[in-house]
Amino acid sequence: MRESLDRLVVRISDGLALVGAIGVVAMLVHITAYVIMRQFSHAPVPATVEIVSYYYMILIAFLPIAWAERRGDMISIEIFAFLMKGRVGRINEIFVALVTAGVYAMLTYTTWLVAMREFSARSFVISLSVAIPVWPSYFVLPVGFGLAAVVTLYRGLMPKQGTAK
Repeated sequence: MRESLDRLVVRISDGLALVGAIGVVAMLVHITAYVIMRQFSHAPVPATVEIVSYYYMILIAFLPIAWAERRGDMISIEIFAFLMKGRVGRINEIFVALVTAGVYAMLTYTTWLVAMREFSARSFVISLSVAIPVWPSYFVLPVGFGLAAVVTLYRGLMPKQGTAK
């Protein structure tokens, strides 16, 4: 059971990190095409700034959060944690995981409300007189934060298995 959960957490977090990495490559190709077309044909790829801002950057920044949490790569301040050994150290790990997961859960809830508002309004930006829908990008944040909350809880409750790199 525990190994199955480990595999599931690893697959989901790795999958999201992969989508983020694909976003980096897609952004690289998109911006390169924009620059080449602007220089040689004086007709750049339309809406590049908007697509980079509303899609690529969001994917790159927020989807890999669960992956970084699983690996233990998030920023942490361990002023006193290294002094805590045994049971006290374990209680501290659980407490930190619960607080962190709680913050992620609040971020999930808040960003979900924003995403639903943007979805209801069918938010878009105008670029060269063309409406580009941006509401789908708002759903990346609650997905990223929600899975980070789950991974953080899992890592806190099962630290030996959940932190494997």
